[in-house]
Amino acid sequence: MKRNSIKTILLCFSILLLSNCKEKEAKPKEASAEAIAAASKQLNDWFQKQWDNELSFSPMTQTYLGDKTDYDKWDDISKEAEEKALERTKKRLSYLKDSIQLNTLDKATKLSYSLAVQKAENEIADYKYRLHNYPVNQMFGMHAQIPAFLINMHQITDKSDAEAYISRLNKAPNVFDQLIENLKEREKAGILTPKYVFPKVIESCENIIKGAPYESSKKNSTLLDDFTKKVKKLNLDSDEEKTLITNAKKALVTAIEPGYKKLISFLKEQEKNATDDDGAWKFPNGEAFYNNALARTTTTNMTANEIHELGLSEVARIHAEMKAIKEKVKFKGSLQEFFTFMKEDKQFLYPDSKEGREAYMKKAVAIIDSMKGRLDELFITKPKADLIVKQVEPFREKAAGLAFYQAPALDGSRPGTYYANMYDIKSMPSYQMEALAYHEGIPGHHMQIAISQELENVPMFRKMGRYTAYTEGWGLYTELIPKEIGFYSDPYSDFGRLAMELWRACRLVVDTGIHAKKWNREESIKYYTDNTPNTEYDAIRMVERHVVMPSQATAYKIGMNKILSLRENAKKQLGDKFDIREFHDVVLTDGPLPLNILENKVQEWIESK
Repeated sequence: MKRNSIKTILLCFSILLLSNCKEKEAKPKEASAEAIAAASKQLNDWFQKQWDNELSFSPMTQTYLGDKTDYDKWDDISKEAEEKALERTKKRLSYLKDSIQLNTLDKATKLSYSLAVQKAENEIADYKYRLHNYPVNQMFGMHAQIPAFLINMHQITDKSDAEAYISRLNKAPNVFDQLIENLKEREKAGILTPKYVFPKVIESCENIIKGAPYESSKKNSTLLDDFTKKVKKLNLDSDEEKTLITNAKKALVTAIEPGYKKLISFLKEQEKNATDDDGAWKFPNGEAFYNNALARTTTTNMTANEIHELGLSEVARIHAEMKAIKEKVKFKGSLQEFFTFMKEDKQFLYPDSKEGREAYMKKAVAIIDSMKGRLDELFITKPKADLIVKQVEPFREKAAGLAFYQAPALDGSRPGTYYANMYDIKSMPSYQMEALAYHEGIPGHHMQIAISQELENVPMFRKMGRYTAYTEGWGLYTELIPKEIGFYSDPYSDFGRLAMELWRACRLVVDTGIHAKKWNREESIKYYTDNTPNTEYDAIRMVERHVVMPSQATAYKIGMNKILSLRENAKKQLGDKFDIREFHDVVLTDGPLPLNILENKVQEWIESK
């Protein structure tokens, strides 16, 4: 054989051998069941360790979860704390990418791994936008969170809990100092709260320091009233009770009052430099920030323009369905005139009185109780935690939303709560009561969040995770499903359901209008008043919410549309095998998910059947 022929054969053999090696590398040896179980347990134990470690940095989250480990402390909200949190996230991501082999994990743990990697990567990528927000605004912020947290979260079941409450009062000045530094840092970066926000926040702060012991008054301040009521339920001897209340009064005067006054003084000075510009476009790299915010909120790749156009088409569709109801109730006039009738006719409004508010709350409880009795028709898995209905407290009702949900404590010590806001009862018409209760309570947020918290063999970071499009998409979806089992029998109530869906469709238009198309406040408000039956007051508050929470309001309709499209696809593919209860189990029993992963999960379920 010629030398060249031998070389050719050897070369071919080498290429073949190398090809086989690469093939073997591409297909790693399948791990045994025992190895998979062991590796999965090891990673899940690591997830729990990371959760526990992060929890140790957040006394407030501990309290939310019913854990009293650091019951006398507040979270560190300083820039330094954020930098340390970023470093911890980077270390976690390095471990996940460098030390974990996916082929050694079971299916559930692979999902946890993917979500953990995505979460860490997003947090690291988003750090450059950490100043692109307003830490103090009319919707949320530490100025409002301090009293709301103490009242609703800090339970007092013994003397030590009361002492921890007082300790938190005494430690509040440091929180105010950190908050003011955060506001200064943003102002230096060119990010300043819009002018209209300042009076609302200042008024909220001033409300907290009204009444005794801040001033000579027969009426206790909000926090003293809360503390006194909680302590009196302990049945301590009179001296112990008196000492605790005296110490609380001292802390309110020496810590809480100076903290709020310092913040108020700072805000009044900062207000002088504020402008009426209110879109995210005004931020440094504002367009990039808003596109990133949309991606995080919706967990999709939809552009601002695509979301805007979707909103316009959904508004048109819902208007058509509303016209059909207008014809059904034999209303003579245009849709806009029907909107005016629905806004102003007294048959849809509860009296603006104590009795009217009590009647509303009684009806809200009845709606929730009625739905509780029908859950078996829609769900296999149901939460153990109960749901209660509660009126928003007076100190925060003016700034708070129309309705919202508060999750139950993990240990069962606190039920889930559906809050209804009675501040402006004209904004709570009777025809919207059903949809509002279903969204915030059952089968909405309570079913999704309470079930998530109660899942077994799922890491805590997933149980407590929040993907806004999933969470709020579910809430809006559950305004619809009661209709499918016979609720909304009154056409006006069904109009209310459509009115709330219409409100969310308009949000797609207005959020992108403000932050991407430079709509001003007036034209944004006008879009709502022209296209919905809601009051101008509703429109103003919604526009102001868009301004301080860019992208957040787009989540509802996009999430709902995705869940509905997944359901319709499942019905089409499964035919008679489709079971709505099983579908809801698929959606709910892995905790919150990005929409693309939810889509994969539903498709796997379809194929399994």
